Amino acid sequence: MNTIPHWINGRAVPGSDTAPVFNPATGAEQARVVLGGPADVDTAVAAASAAFETWSESSLSRRVQVMFAFRQLLADHEEELGRIISAEHGKTVDDARGEIVRGREVVEFACGLGDVLKGGFSDQVSRGVDVHDFRQPLGVVAGITPFNFPAMVPLWMHPIAIATGNTFLLKPSERDPSAANFVAQLYRRAGLPDGVFNVVHGGKPAVDAILTHPGISAVSFVGSTPIAKYVHEQATSHGKRVQALGGAKNHAVVLPDADLAYAADHITAGAYGSAGERCMAVSVAVAVGSAADGLVDVLERKAREVKVGPGDAPGTEMGPLVTKAARERVENAVGTAAAQGATVVVDGRGLKVDGHEEGFFTGPSLLDHVTAEMDAYREELFGPVLAVVRVDTLDQAIDLINANPYGNGTALFTGSGEAARRFQRNVHVGMIGVNVPVPVPMSYYSFGGWKDSLIGDSPIHGPEGVRFYTRPKVVTTRWPQQAQHVTAGFDFPTSS
Repeated sequence: MNTIPHWINGRAVPGSDTAPVFNPATGAEQARVVLGGPADVDTAVAAASAAFETWSESSLSRRVQVMFAFRQLLADHEEELGRIISAEHGKTVDDARGEIVRGREVVEFACGLGDVLKGGFSDQVSRGVDVHDFRQPLGVVAGITPFNFPAMVPLWMHPIAIATGNTFLLKPSERDPSAANFVAQLYRRAGLPDGVFNVVHGGKPAVDAILTHPGISAVSFVGSTPIAKYVHEQATSHGKRVQALGGAKNHAVVLPDADLAYAADHITAGAYGSAGERCMAVSVAVAVGSAADGLVDVLERKAREVKVGPGDAPGTEMGPLVTKAARERVENAVGTAAAQGATVVVDGRGLKVDGHEEGFFTGPSLLDHVTAEMDAYREELFGPVLAVVRVDTLDQAIDLINANPYGNGTALFTGSGEAARRFQRNVHVGMIGVNVPVPVPMSYYSFGGWKDSLIGDSPIHGPEGVRFYTRPKVVTTRWPQQAQHVTAGFDFPTSS
């Protein structure tokens, strides 16, 4: 059986402890992944620290050239990487290719950092005195990433970190680890020096070693809110910068003037795509007023039409969940919702796929008459369950969203510009879509929610990513003529 190693200083590094990697479509163990700890993190940080000495001094042109080459290799190997992701995560190959494309957009943003990194200059701020500023890399930085986007989420981090002159240590999810090693090899082929990008696999011991290691300057994290809070607390207490993106409960509000077929079509895709294992998945449809009955009718029909099967099978729209435990948790949540008074319109529990009876499949579930007090509304289910909440007005929908502890993404379906403007100004959410169900911003904007969806104040990629991975210096200069004597003063300097 294949064993997936660490990638440190440009080579595969074995380990003694391992954990299984499953094929979610069959339920079978298909590989083992090594589990690292403090010693492996030490080794990777030492390699990254040594590489930083030269990489941080390389020209911006050189760094951007590597990014251009890396971007082309990602495009050339999109199909291969997509199939690697599908086999370990369970999502469809097309969905996996989609995440690679969205991640590649961040690489393209990194290719243009020459303009973003330009500093400012102020001439003659005082007689014979000029001021300019520039940004420098931090050093060794790390990323701790989730299973649901094994390519895209790390690509939100390391291209910007590396292009700005840092070296990087990635700790991917041990559930689908192969994408990280594949990307590491693409970086090497792109001309990235050994030690600039490293991968250490593992669980909590590896995470804790990263959070406390004195040689790591910053940590980026995407995952559940409880772990995001833990990462933020531990890493900041050890003097590190932290990006910590947490969980979500994303609402899609449908007004009576919306095109119900259009809204239901996009909400269905947003709820059940990738089996709902997305931090930007639509998990709550808020039906306003007279839109409710018609919306539920169309959602029911579309949920029953979703084609569930192995991720590599032609025509599959939704694959299995990532683990057996994830399937059990989601199906238990549907049962709890029914017990608490929700109407189970479509019940996806107990689905069996011919030829893949041991796979971790569940079908799309649709719940109606859900209230804010029910577990199906309060908890992040991270599965193919869509809850419908009925309200009378748009203002009630806004109040519902604002009372929720999460504030990652939300959407409004309407034909009214006034309603859309009122919604986007008053809702307490970081990323908003108008007639767009999954409003993931482009790479030249930054990704991040509000409230419990973002711990701290550092969103990811885009301009905020550049600021996160660099720190500014401001230089005040005077070049007096050699024949001219400038008297030193003990008073606080002024601009006169």
